[in-house]
Amino acid sequence: MTIQKTFDAEIKQLTLTLKGRLDTTTAPELEKELKTTLEEVNVLVMDFADLVYLSSAGIRVIILAQKLMKAPKKMMIRNVNEIVYEVFEMTGLTEVIKINTAQ
Repeated sequence: MTIQKTFDAEIKQLTLTLKGRLDTTTAPELEKELKTTLEEVNVLVMDFADLVYLSSAGIRVIILAQKLMKAPKKMMIRNVNEIVYEVFEMTGLTEVIKINTAQ
């Protein structure tokens, strides 16, 4: 998995574009990134347009991100494909995290 970061300092928005697989092997990389960069962030956007697989280890890191981005901060996941969206639905995360599907 690769992580591309874009930060808009004016509105303190961090966009993380993930490519590949978010699984047991790669989840620690995302967790480290989140723990070291979210302090100065008001809005976290995770772009999953090129994410092809999401495991339970990846779900755990996404839940961690949601906890770190508690109000008044905001978190959003965008460009989620059908396969990854099904994982979010099965775990109930579509009820607690703003998730936009791929267009």
